[in-house]
Amino acid sequence: MESTRVDRWLWAVRLTKTRSDAAAACRGGHVRVNDRPAKAATSVTPGDVVRARVNGITKTVEVTRVIQKRVGAADAVTCFIDKTPKPPPEAAAAIPVAMRDRGAGRPTKRDRRVLDKFRAGS
Repeated sequence: MESTRVDRWLWAVRLTKTRSDAAAACRGGHVRVNDRPAKAATSVTPGDVVRARVNGITKTVEVTRVIQKRVGAADAVTCFIDKTPKPPPEAAAAIPVAMRDRGAGRPTKRDRRVLDKFRAGS
């Protein structure tokens, strides 16, 4: 059965931009293989579930094919099955917030009327 290092695999399937980013994520404890903390040299084989937190986003993928070298994006997506749960819909984004940009200065008379109207709910 074929296997490779988890940092190399993360880089090869384009989950991280560089191999050193993948190794840093492993060192920081942001990579788990089969729900166990993974060092950079941890082996991955087909069927393993890899959970990696990269750039603030946690991705959960199942390894379907092990590759050693970085390949094109079209080939890379065939090497794993993305099992990342969909993010919940953001309820706060639907409600507009009456906030002004920092440093925008004092509101004008017109801005004040708009803010008062918005806060009153009409």
